[in-house]
This record gives sequence, C-alpha cells and structure tokens, in this order.
Amino acid sequence: MYNLDMNKVKEIVADIVKNKTVENVAFVGCGASKSELYPAKYFLANASKKLRVAHFTANEFNYDTPDWLGANTVVITASLGGTTPETVKANGVASAAGAAVISLTHSAGSALDTSAHYSIIHGFEANYAAKLEKMGYAMALALELVQQVEGYDKYEQMLAGFDKIFEVCENAAQSARKAAKKFAEQYKDAPVVYIMSSGASAEVAYSSSICLMMEMQWINSGNFHAGEFFHGPFEIVEKDVPFILLMNDGKTRPIDSRALDFLQRFDALTTVVDAKDYGLANAASSDVITYFDPLMHTAVFRVFAEELSYIRQHPLTKRRYMWKIEY
Repeated sequence: MYNLDMNKVKEIVADIVKNKTVENVAFVGCGASKSELYPAKYFLANASKKLRVAHFTANEFNYDTPDWLGANTVVITASLGGTTPETVKANGVASAAGAAVISLTHSAGSALDTSAHYSIIHGFEANYAAKLEKMGYAMALALELVQQVEGYDKYEQMLAGFDKIFEVCENAAQSARKAAKKFAEQYKDAPVVYIMSSGASAEVAYSSSICLMMEMQWINSGNFHAGEFFHGPFEIVEKDVPFILLMNDGKTRPIDSRALDFLQRFDALTTVVDAKDYGLANAASSDVITYFDPLMHTAVFRVFAEELSYIRQHPLTKRRYMWKIEY
C-alpha cells in the first residue's frame, strides 16, 4: 500500500558517512515537527553505542548552540511547510559549523529545502499513512545512521517493521472512527484535557496537547510523561477530570499501566488509545515494537482530534493568532 523511499535514505546516509566521521546527531524542529523527530532521537539514543544524540527546539539550538556542533555532526531538521523561521535559521547555524544538514519538509523549493545539503520531500494530505511520513523518514534516517556508522543487530527487524507499519496504521485509523466519535461526545465541553504517554510516544502526547488541543481547538491542555504522573500530576485526579493515555505496546507499557490503574481507581474521565488494541504487533516484532508506537498513536489520535473538531464545529485549520499577526 505504502512505503518510504528507503533507497534515498540509504544513499543520503552513505554519502555523509563516506565524507565524514559521524560522532553527533541532532534533531531540530518546532511544534509538531519537533515532536515528530523525537521517536528517531529516542531510537538512536537507545540503539547507538557510539553516537551522541540530542533533540532541540530550533531557537534553543540557535541561541545556545552546543559546543560539539561541527564537522562530525549530522543535523536533521523538519518543518511541514518548510518556512518555520527558527528551523530555517537552524539550517544556517548547522551549515556554518560544518555539519551535514538533512531537512524533511512537505514543500519542495521552500527555504528549508533549499538551505539543506540533503532534503526529503514527504507527503501529508493523501491519507493517515501519508501524515506519518515525516516521522517515518526521521526514524529511517536514524536507523541508517546507526547501521552504517557502527552496525545494528536489529536492523532487519526494523526494516521489516517499516515495510508493514504504514498500512497497519492506515487501517487502524480507519477503524477508529466509532471510538473517536464517543471520545468527542465525552470531551466536547471539557475545560481542560491532560494527555500522557511514555517511551517513544512521550512527545506524541506533547504535540497532541500543544497542537491538536491548544492550537487547533483552543482547549487548555497539559501533558506529561506517564512516568512522571506520580511525581505531581496525580494530585489533580478526581472523578470526571479528563485524561487521555496513549498506551504503548512495548517496553514502557508497565509505566502506562500503572498510571491507568490510578485513573480508573478514582473515576477520572479516561480515554485510552492503546497501540496493542489497534494491532501494532501486526507490523513490528516484539524486540523493536517499542519504536513503532508513536506512528500508531499519531495516526489513530488524529481521527479522535478530527471528530472532536466536528462536534465542536471548530475546524482543525482555524487559528486566532498563527499566521495572522506578527509574533
């Protein structure tokens, strides 16, 4: 049904590795794009025994540039429209330091595209699978970097996962409509919504909160790692307080389960988007499934956000300030 251009990914990494010794990898973006880079960072930081791996919001990278940025660094940036000023500036900062810059964008010819050494133009509109391309390409680049720099013993398992994950996620999203409508009915009048997850999906919770809820629905929202739930946030739990848990199928599932048990114990209004329920195991083997959770969560929760926007008659495209005033 759908696959990434893995040959292009391999060629980009091979060209970089041929010309420099890679020691550092930085993932840089803003908003949803920053969060969509996080699964790649999470994977690479766990899988590599040699590489320094970091993840930045773009202006922090620009203003407090790490001392290790230089010729032995690969910087991977992302922006859907390719015009995010902070991220475009980050391309310049990285290039000036001698780093190799790879940019992911939906807009060919954009400032981000033309200011990078290498670019991958990804899809978005076609379907739910297409909306996963940016995240998927970042993960694929991370996989190739660890494989070509030092070797990775689960490389074939990851490739097999990439072969299946997009079709599995598309089918999952298409099947989620009934559950999403129920969610929308329950949460349409919520004054605040709290979202949490763990592992590679920690920043899917972050972007679902700051982008889908706050930016696109103007709903107050908080987000936190499920592992941090018992270190502050659990004190606000009481009957009918709205929570969303993006539950992982993989190594961090016990963290999510502990939080869920507490939410149910005190009758919080709880929606669980469980990657296991949506068939993630049909795409990825148990030894790498942890890294594919965010693709599933992103696809399925997009449907939930759509249904919420319909019932509230507030389109996901509606903005109050963004793109309308100077800021």
